[in-house]
Amino acid sequence: MRPGTLMLPASPPLSLYVHLPWCLRKCPYCDFNSHEWLTAGAAPQKASPLAVVGEGELTPRTQDLPEQRYVDALIADLEASLPLIWGRPIQSVFFGGGTPSLFSPASIDRLVSAIRARLPLTPTCEITLEANPGTFETDRFRGFRQAGITRLSVGVQSFSDEALQRIGRVHSADQARAALREAAACFDTFNIDLMYALPGQTLAQLQDDLAQALSFAPPHLSVYHLTIEPGTWFAKHPPTLPEEDLAWDMLDAITAATAGAGMRRYEVSAYAKPGHGCVHNLNYWGFGDYLGIGAGAHGKLSFAHRVVRQVRVRNPQLYMARAEAGNAVAQEHEVARKALPFEFMLNALRLQEGFNLQDFADRTGLPQSAVAKPLAEAVAKGLLERRVNHIQPTARGFDLLSDLQELFLSE
Repeated sequence: MRPGTLMLPASPPLSLYVHLPWCLRKCPYCDFNSHEWLTAGAAPQKASPLAVVGEGELTPRTQDLPEQRYVDALIADLEASLPLIWGRPIQSVFFGGGTPSLFSPASIDRLVSAIRARLPLTPTCEITLEANPGTFETDRFRGFRQAGITRLSVGVQSFSDEALQRIGRVHSADQARAALREAAACFDTFNIDLMYALPGQTLAQLQDDLAQALSFAPPHLSVYHLTIEPGTWFAKHPPTLPEEDLAWDMLDAITAATAGAGMRRYEVSAYAKPGHGCVHNLNYWGFGDYLGIGAGAHGKLSFAHRVVRQVRVRNPQLYMARAEAGNAVAQEHEVARKALPFEFMLNALRLQEGFNLQDFADRTGLPQSAVAKPLAEAVAKGLLERRVNHIQPTARGFDLLSDLQELFLSE
């Protein structure tokens, strides 16, 4: 409550993000804070630490994964953060990674129970867990459902074994299909993650991936263009990617196929049937608040006169030690007043339906006049439509989103 330059009339909606940092293998395109898990005493290896448990099924050798200690650390981190969010209802919880499905249903159950005991979750609180088909085994997803997970997000990326190998995924196309059959049977709402513009991918191959994904009637589909991020293995050893014109043709095919399946492109990379938009991500894009716990987790919290961003310690071992000591936050800073317009637009302009200018004022604590000049410029360039106080990207603005967002950078 200390003084600041902003005037926020009320707290934005609040979500909780929980980071589970371990993976079977680090994907060459991934720049998230994820760490390969190796069993105790094992030397680093390129192959994933998998053990065959049945025909066509794989399960990770995670007997040495420090699940208990890491869950303890998450709970300690949450408890240390409670004074910052006391009494505020939680509208969504998201278990991200890494590969959260490496953790057992029992550990997820313990985490969900601990969260419910300490935070007021809304009656409709959406609780999402990211899952990798490489960690799938019969009844595992059912165990997550029984633990309180309401939404599963399955990272398929492609249904082509060759494409999966080229992007370093640990699962096969058959495993992906088996995982999705189980997800569809266990969850009322679930998401399929796909990637396009993969190395060597043709338009026909992308259309086949889409057809297979839509055959599972997913309520939600996230489709991401493969990009080469700094610091990744692909950045050091760049693959040959499809030409830009072909990538645009792929995006057009995605939009047409999803529309034919009754899904709407409600966000730049997300398509959903009515009522199945991702509540957690919608809160991000609406510039809501989120507490982030776990190794390397980011968070954004609003107070009456300031907006604060936090980052937890990245290294999992150091994170556990720091969380147990009640000090897991590695960085914390107040968002500069001049940076808030760009930070708001970086999120809100991803939404096809746009936003209301009053939401900008309420979430940033700034007057609407703070963005009057760049808004007028964006409208003049045909990137935005304005209807009184409602702002919405045009089709051109959606295609040129980065250019549109950059108009709101402070000089």
